[in-house]
Amino acid sequence: MDIYHIITLCGGLAFFLYGMNVLSSGLEKLSGGKLEGILKKATSHPLKALALGLGVTAVIQSSSAVTVMLVGLVNSGIMSLSQTVGVIMGSNIGTTMTAWILTTIGIEGDNIFIKLLKPENFSPIVALIGIAMIMISKKPSRKNIGTVFVGFAVLMYGMELMKDAVSPLADSPEFTNVLTFFNNPILGVVVGAVITAVIQSSSASVGILQTLSLTGSISFGMAIPIIMGQNIGTCISALLSSIGTNRNAKRVSVVHVSFNIIGTAVCMILFYGLNAIIGFDFINQAVNPVTIAVCHTIFNVFTTVILLPFSKQLVKIAELVIKNKDKNEVYEFIDERLVNTPSFAISECKNLTVKMAKIAKKSIISVLSILWKYDDSVAEAINKSEDSLDLYEDKLGTFLVKISSKDITEKDSKKAAMMLHTIGDFERIGDHSLNLVKTSKEITEKNISFSKQAQTQLDIAIKAVSEIVNITIDAFAKDDLELAKSVEPLEQVIDGLTAQIKAGHIERLQAGDCTIEMGFVLSDILNNIERVSDHCSNIAVAMIETAANSFDTHKYLNSIKIMDNKEFKEKFDEFSAKYSF
Repeated sequence: MDIYHIITLCGGLAFFLYGMNVLSSGLEKLSGGKLEGILKKATSHPLKALALGLGVTAVIQSSSAVTVMLVGLVNSGIMSLSQTVGVIMGSNIGTTMTAWILTTIGIEGDNIFIKLLKPENFSPIVALIGIAMIMISKKPSRKNIGTVFVGFAVLMYGMELMKDAVSPLADSPEFTNVLTFFNNPILGVVVGAVITAVIQSSSASVGILQTLSLTGSISFGMAIPIIMGQNIGTCISALLSSIGTNRNAKRVSVVHVSFNIIGTAVCMILFYGLNAIIGFDFINQAVNPVTIAVCHTIFNVFTTVILLPFSKQLVKIAELVIKNKDKNEVYEFIDERLVNTPSFAISECKNLTVKMAKIAKKSIISVLSILWKYDDSVAEAINKSEDSLDLYEDKLGTFLVKISSKDITEKDSKKAAMMLHTIGDFERIGDHSLNLVKTSKEITEKNISFSKQAQTQLDIAIKAVSEIVNITIDAFAKDDLELAKSVEPLEQVIDGLTAQIKAGHIERLQAGDCTIEMGFVLSDILNNIERVSDHCSNIAVAMIETAANSFDTHKYLNSIKIMDNKEFKEKFDEFSAKYSF
């Protein structure tokens, strides 16, 4: 084996790792925010969490990515530590799928169908299809499928390069002498762990082992400890991602490490103990890519089966290693690590924006209920809500801008843009709630009362504002565009109501039935409820225009307000009849 073979080996590894990265990234984009929904369904029931972890890892082809996501979710307080145990175990099984895919490198035969299964024959076809989909298709989902195909082809090409590079090793006595060191099981575990930790991918290290097995020099006795060590080495991603997190998030990495170390220790003792008693005939036989995949799968399934009943004990070990000095655990608003899985992060941002919307809704509905009779407890709650809304706007805005700079899908880009357009409106609704709290206090302290006509009109306007807020937040939370289309007609009705109330006040003022001081209070109320309805309109328009891939707000509003717009006119007439003086 000369320098050119070494260069080819390194190049093959580079192609393999790049292909794995492209494949994983494409699958993650293809799955979109579904991953977030799948993971959050994980409950304290270990079997359900196990299945979810297996499924998610099989989808994105990376147990490391799943573990990093778990660290971020726990650090944000979205998942509890106990929920992650089963997911971690499931991800260890899910990652074995890659080894099975890579078994095709060892296929031999002259049959045309057998030849088509060999990577050097089908990878170019897969790459061609992928490139065609990326260049020709206009749909983002198909482009993502194309990216997955290209990533897979590059990965398999990398495996072929490594295979060709190591082929001379089969006849190399020096290589055979080096391999004798790996007959020591402890050394095999260490080597497997170190190599996996360096390249941060157990799939890649298993792939390297499968490539070396083609030389015919790797025996079961050498391969099995290395496979066990690879599972320990893959924990490095979780350990690195837990730096700077809260204690509970650090415990996720401890659970991951302890699970793999305990599993390896138990399997080593059982395997070599039985070998000493019974004597396995196959231990000195050469392995191939298929038998490595089998060993990898058996090991991960077995460790999961024996340790799944002890999930609670793994949590206790983590709590002993990372002691809880602060009972009031501090969680990140949204963990920066989630940026590495953009679709997942965008989906979580939407959940947080919905929470923000509901806080804003509760604030405005609460203050409207105490407008004529001030309540200190309600006012205090609205003040706290305003602090929360300010935090949401700041944190979400910063995070969304950061994630928008990543390579995200068109669908996710639209979602991010829509949220960036709306979080300011939700925050402003909170501001108007605070303004109305001050007005309510003034009304109560000065014992201000309006005329019967003015009071009746204001009550109708307040009911209309309550409805537009409810419609807007429900439409946003449910992504209901049809419901969102009801907002603008009602906003126009509210504008008409406030204009009529203002006109009526001027008439009463001229007739001497109202005072200027009452006029100031009335003006404050009308200005705030009118602005709240305007912000509701902005939110609904942002939803509708995002879906239409446009943000020409004025053009949209002008197009729907013309009287020959049947849908708008019907809704406008319906709300006009409902809220009339």
